[in-house]
Amino acid sequence: MHRGFVARFCSFACLATLAATACAQRPTDAIYVDDVNHVFRIDAGDTTYEFGVNEDKRLQTIYWGEQLSEKDHPQTPKAAQGMSSFDSSRNTTPQEFDAWGGGLYVEPDLKITFPDGNRDLDLGYVSHSMHDGVLSVQMKDISLPVLVTLQYKVDDATGIVGRRALIENGTGKPFIIESASSATWNLPRGKNYILRYLSGRWAGEWTVNDQNVKPGKTILESRRGTTGAQNNPWFSIRKNDTTEENGNVWFGGLAWSGSWQIAVEQDAVQQVRVTGGYNPFDFGYHLKAGATLETPWFYAGHTSHGLGDASRRMHRLEMDTLVPHAPHEKLRPVLYNSWETTEFKVNEAGQEVLAEKAAAIGAERFVMDDGWFGARNNDHAGLGDWTVNSQKFPNGLKPLIDKVHSLHMDFGLWVEPEMVNPDSDLYRKHPDWALNFTGRPRTEGRNQLVLNLAREDVRQYVFTFLDKLLTENDIAFLKWDYNRNWSEPGWPAVAPEEQKNVYVDFIHNFYGILTELRKKHPNVEIESCSGGGSRVDLGVIGLTDEVWPSDNTDAFDRLRVQNGFTQAYAPGIMMAWVTDSPTWVNQRTLSLPYRFLSSMQGSLGIGANLTKFTTEELNTSQKMIAEYKNIRETVQRGDLYRLAFPTDGSEESVTESVSRDKQQAVLFTFLHSSAELYPYPRVFLRGLDPDRVYSLRSIYGKTSVDTAASATGSYWMHRGIDIELRGDFQAAAFVLQGVSH
Repeated sequence: MHRGFVARFCSFACLATLAATACAQRPTDAIYVDDVNHVFRIDAGDTTYEFGVNEDKRLQTIYWGEQLSEKDHPQTPKAAQGMSSFDSSRNTTPQEFDAWGGGLYVEPDLKITFPDGNRDLDLGYVSHSMHDGVLSVQMKDISLPVLVTLQYKVDDATGIVGRRALIENGTGKPFIIESASSATWNLPRGKNYILRYLSGRWAGEWTVNDQNVKPGKTILESRRGTTGAQNNPWFSIRKNDTTEENGNVWFGGLAWSGSWQIAVEQDAVQQVRVTGGYNPFDFGYHLKAGATLETPWFYAGHTSHGLGDASRRMHRLEMDTLVPHAPHEKLRPVLYNSWETTEFKVNEAGQEVLAEKAAAIGAERFVMDDGWFGARNNDHAGLGDWTVNSQKFPNGLKPLIDKVHSLHMDFGLWVEPEMVNPDSDLYRKHPDWALNFTGRPRTEGRNQLVLNLAREDVRQYVFTFLDKLLTENDIAFLKWDYNRNWSEPGWPAVAPEEQKNVYVDFIHNFYGILTELRKKHPNVEIESCSGGGSRVDLGVIGLTDEVWPSDNTDAFDRLRVQNGFTQAYAPGIMMAWVTDSPTWVNQRTLSLPYRFLSSMQGSLGIGANLTKFTTEELNTSQKMIAEYKNIRETVQRGDLYRLAFPTDGSEESVTESVSRDKQQAVLFTFLHSSAELYPYPRVFLRGLDPDRVYSLRSIYGKTSVDTAASATGSYWMHRGIDIELRGDFQAAAFVLQGVSH
């Protein structure tokens, strides 16, 4: 059973029998099947998801929303009526999964071209089964032996449902899958919906966008080979009266790290559907006879408690179910990374000096970044040659690692396994290993090319050098980077009709390497980094311990970045560094406490040049890190409440993290600039135990003189706190600690 996902397979007839027994209770958090009416119902958390088989033998969504009563037994769904002869009912029926053919004009879940030129596919229900907590519903074409198995699983605590499709070729001949989605999610028919999605670019990731859902289709996508920062594979849709704390929200994310697409479509009868899976652009998966293609999991949920609760449910799913060691993932250690101090100019002596400084302020992990291998003195050469540079490290990495361990820190290393510089021994030996089209130019980005990880020899090479590196050195952490998008995605080593399989096979091998490494080196932790936040999704989260949201470490910009990131992803996996000021990004000067408080809202890292810190700055850093260690479990694993948003035109940003047992809360407040002697707005906390008494302590900053030293959760939530913040780029943070109940 997948961690956190549960199902009890029971028929409604069985439930009726149980209900007749006075002491019997209906099981909760379960998947139920009405075998008579062919209706499937999923109840988990406070959510019900229901679908069934209609008279056309197609799977049709019945309901998705707040949990229904056990007394509500649905009838077999009826296909919608067509609007006219131009629009058949197939286009207006809220189907769970439909293939292209028979006059379908809305976004299909599956489109196939067969060897004889036929492109029509008509799927109908065949059977269902339950195994290891997963409901499988099998569909088949009306005449061809093409089988599609839809799989459903549910997270007990959050009510989030995971769905995917398994496409099996039983025809005896290969065919081309032109598009394949994991699922279609159907919202209640209506209007006044608002779509929220995340967009961005390098140094400007995680922008929150809201737009009205209108007739037609909105496409969120990446065509870049991997997840990409332009859009993130996450969505939320709400009614226009929904707020951060109240109202209906439907939300979800795709667990795929390759090119992807999510289509949000409103049809002729104001039915809103969300279809997500592989990006159909340049797609054409050659599925051999007898083979099966498994689409990625597409997770989605519902809440009636606003946008904040939608985020908290996603965070809980990620931390309790998806991350590698869930639900017992270790807290993220305080990390020091050498990149912004040394860049490529790393050597044993210089790194040891930095390690001493990092240990003195309380860092728990020391990470050496780029420049330690091959002829890597800049970004023009050396990628692909993963041997230790003997001039910089004449005795290998062991002396530095031993030094780091003597300072009571573990050791981490930067790698970029999927890339190669043309100026490298690897490329000179294997130029065919890069993605390429025969006879066409090879576009370089950052002076490098992308290795074709879909090739088994490339996969084996990458795994072998990483395994050797981890076996021969006591390395606790890999910062796995990926610094360019795809171009010329050709695969000349295979037949032309198979070359587009690269979009799927590359990512499967990427996942396979991570899986194999984690199995062989279970204590090694990995960070997903991609030119900033360009590879963050529910797929990579399941195989890495943390992610890098952006190369932009400006502490003010990070407030906006982190606000967008946490719409979809948990603070416990979000790395946030304190770096030098002014930063290269904006040349903006920010105080050291401000920089720390900005980063302490996630998993804390340090990237500043500590050799240039004054004694006062080192002492401040030591104090802030010590404070962070006292609150990090609450920040990383607690419930996040966004109380004021760092959006355009806003002067304030406020977040609050509440521990799961509600024993501790941490409040972070930021002011862009004050004006006309106006005080900072009163802050009203959320999520506390109303009857528990909490004492208030300052991490940094002051409250007004009449603020209580301790009070009940009800007091802090309804009376609030007045913070003393004036000036430009000011910050304060406080801890509320439960003292009684």
